[in-house]
This record gives sequence, structure tokens and C-alpha cells, in this order.
Amino acid sequence: MSAPVCQEYRIEGNDYMDAGAASNNIKNTLKMLGLSSDICRRAAVVTYEAEMNLVIHAGGGTLKAVIYEDHVELYAIDEGPGIPDVGKAMTEGYTTASDAAREMGFGAGMGLPNIKKNSDEFELKTEVGKGTTIKSTIHFNK
Repeated sequence: MSAPVCQEYRIEGNDYMDAGAASNNIKNTLKMLGLSSDICRRAAVVTYEAEMNLVIHAGGGTLKAVIYEDHVELYAIDEGPGIPDVGKAMTEGYTTASDAAREMGFGAGMGLPNIKKNSDEFELKTEVGKGTTIKSTIHFNK
């Protein structure tokens, strides 16, 4: 098996001007590797939602893609405030986004639900005051 392709991006908190650039780069890499449009779309949704969560809620963090022959693992890692109520955070429409973020059209409360919906495997680890790590796995042979 060949070595995985890795991409890693530092995402700055509240940087709405560059928000989405890293997820777009990951999507374009998957396209260049010849993956199906469905896989590219799902990965784009996962990475965009994760990237926006880093921008809006976490004060920044790392967005990472590790592309294997049969799947891609997508990570969003931050040292932000953590998620005090994961159940609420996983509810469609629930948001803790600032008024400013919502006024710009972000923070509709669909981020985590959309990440989970577009993942074949979804893991969320969070600790209040220490941060959150999301791992999404998308298999290519489904």
C-alpha cells in the first residue's frame, strides 16, 4: 500500500475572509485523485462545516485530511472552549454562534449534524476548557 496523502491547515478564529479555503483545497485534491463526485461532495461538506466551527466557535485550530487508498479521514482539532452539551450541539438548528456570525449568514446550527450525516464514521471528543476533536471517515467503496 502506498503512503497516505496528508494535508494540514491552520485555521484562524474569526477569519471569515479565508474561511472555506482549506476545505476547498481538500475537495480539489480528492477530485484530482479521481474520486467520485459523491465522495468529493461529502468530504467538502464535512470539511467546510468543521472549518467554520473552528472559525466561529473554537478560536481556530487545525483542519487535516489523511487520504488512503480506500478512505479519507478528516480531522478538526482545536483547543477552544469545548462543547458543554454534545446532545444539544448535535441537534439541527441549535447554535451558540455570535450575533455577528449569524448576521454574516453563518452559525445556523447545522455544522455538527451535517458532519455526522456525511460521514461513514463519526467521532467527537470534547472537554470543556480543553477543546474538541472531530474525526470523520468517508469510505470510497460504499
